[in-house]
Amino acid sequence: MSSKNHQRPPFRAEHMGSLLRPQELSNKRVTLDGKKTVEIAQDAALHQMEDKYIIDIVKMQLDCGLHGVTDGEFRRHQFWGSFFPNLEGFDEILSPEWTMFRTYVPDTAAFLEADHKPGESIVCTGKIKHVGSAYIPEWNFLKTLLTPEQVKEAKLTLPAPEWYHLRYKKGHAYPKDVYANDAEYFADVAAAYRDELRALYDAGCRNVTIDDPNLAYFCSEKMLDGFKADEESSDDLLESYIKLYNDCLSARPEDMHVGLHLCRGNFAYSRHFSEGSYDRIATKLFNQINVDTYFLEYDTPRAGGFEPLKELPAHKNVVVGVVTSKFPELEDVDKMKERVFQAADMVAAGAGQTREQALERMGVSPQCGFASHHLGNSVTMKDMVSKLKLVRKIADTIWPGEP
Repeated sequence: MSSKNHQRPPFRAEHMGSLLRPQELSNKRVTLDGKKTVEIAQDAALHQMEDKYIIDIVKMQLDCGLHGVTDGEFRRHQFWGSFFPNLEGFDEILSPEWTMFRTYVPDTAAFLEADHKPGESIVCTGKIKHVGSAYIPEWNFLKTLLTPEQVKEAKLTLPAPEWYHLRYKKGHAYPKDVYANDAEYFADVAAAYRDELRALYDAGCRNVTIDDPNLAYFCSEKMLDGFKADEESSDDLLESYIKLYNDCLSARPEDMHVGLHLCRGNFAYSRHFSEGSYDRIATKLFNQINVDTYFLEYDTPRAGGFEPLKELPAHKNVVVGVVTSKFPELEDVDKMKERVFQAADMVAAGAGQTREQALERMGVSPQCGFASHHLGNSVTMKDMVSKLKLVRKIADTIWPGEP
């Protein structure tokens, strides 16, 4: 499968999908803590509140001049939503045993330090099967707020297919009497993703992004040391995840844009989980995974420099996240423009292009969402709007007149 050059989507001014929740909505979710994800989704009062605020957040994005509009992920407790608990063969454990986790995986390690549960803990209990999309209701409501042309541009985000594999110790991701090995387990996960993408496509979705901090964790020295201590090959595991990705995407329609977002964690109150440059994974990340566009964290030195972008093939796009969503201080437009140019120079050098040619397949964005967890980052609604307008302004100075 060949990826496609800049095609709108992606757009010159982008964001990752999750947006700051109004306090009333977040407070309502807090009252539902302790319930399973599927049960929360059935709460009628919460649903009505979500409807009301999604209308507002869609208008805000359009007013900011953005095209890859989302519903702010307002129906999700955390950014990955309810894909896995909606599959047959998975169940949610409310009080998981720590012994089942790889405690050196960055987000799990952080929760252990803070004595919190590691988000929703979904485990495989039987054969995995797609039995209907949990995201179609989200998507269908978003469609009612947009024109037909805007629907073609609107975005929906999906969780990483390896999300509930990396965090669990070897032998704990699935029962041995259900799947004999990773290959069998991954085959059914991939089949479920293919069914999900087809369902979304049939509902009119043409723009999806997979949010995957896990891949960025393979840049973390601490995690790699943990694999060494467990005498497990992180390189082999990464290779298996790349194959899983490509199996998930093997049947996606040609006119469905697929993005892949990497960050180093974006938990409540602007917490991050890991550090490390993309250079450890750049060759495999950019050349072996069959996606169209990479959305990359680049707001602080923890993500390293732009040099790994030399590995980006000439037929793929990159959106550089030089604006931070974690803190309210506004970046300088000219400095951010220069950083995009620096990134473009690396993209150009790797592909044998000029800066101008490289810029033709680039965009700019915040480094991550504003509320990957429903409690949100350490910013106000006003701060977030200012950040999104800033992204639009940076894009307009580099690509005037382009969406």
